[in-house]
Amino acid sequence: MQTDRVRVVRAREWADPVRPARREVRSAQPELEEGKPPLLFVPGFGHGAWTFAEHWLGHAAQRGFPAYALSLRGHGESEPAPEATLSAYVHDVTQVAAGLPRQAVLVGHGAGALVVAHALARYPARAAVLVAPVFGGWAALGSALRSNPAGTLPAVFGGPLRLDRRQLFGPDLPEPQAREYVSRLGRAGRRAQWQLLTAPEPEPAVGTPPVLVLGSPDDRVVPPAALTRAAGRYGAAPLLFPGMGHDLMLDVRWQEPIDAILDWLGKG
Repeated sequence: MQTDRVRVVRAREWADPVRPARREVRSAQPELEEGKPPLLFVPGFGHGAWTFAEHWLGHAAQRGFPAYALSLRGHGESEPAPEATLSAYVHDVTQVAAGLPRQAVLVGHGAGALVVAHALARYPARAAVLVAPVFGGWAALGSALRSNPAGTLPAVFGGPLRLDRRQLFGPDLPEPQAREYVSRLGRAGRRAQWQLLTAPEPEPAVGTPPVLVLGSPDDRVVPPAALTRAAGRYGAAPLLFPGMGHDLMLDVRWQEPIDAILDWLGKG
């Protein structure tokens, strides 16, 4: 494993290092090695690696991409971490990416897209994809409060953020499937939830990796204006999938976004 060559450590991280944590990583490998870059999928807050293992990991592998999905500490089957910070999540991503056999493409969803944006300043990714990115700030909180006040307001005071079926999925996903997915959601650390609102802008990326931003104009977590702002940071416009919810990788038309991502990578 090659790790030191891709690690960038800040002085403050020497003084207050992130403690190690056991991390869940799921993977799917192509039948034939085609030399395509590995993909590292990073779920949003409350989500685990299972959200990508459901559809996207296997589909990416079928198209020749080695695919990996990480559960941030405190999520999925990773080690519990109730006091995890945004910096700890960034550390998880850079450490796992550094251990992959080749320079990876980082794919972050929701708040995981913010984690990926920060990780790009520490890991020289081949490319990055930000799926329905939650870049934080009070505007994002206002949108969440309007669509789901009961599930959002407790998070402001340190309680769990509870996303509901209407926020996460489009109307075509069968109700039993939607309920089953919602029941599997966990929660992020209290400090990380607060930092989602107060975190500074991500530092410039190492190198100049291409960045794709995609989402749905019908997302009840990330409004269209936020998608446009996120994409504008990287000099592009967002790729939109109308009729889908926030969790594009689980929604009924899940294949459309992942095929768009893989097609975009194939053109690079």
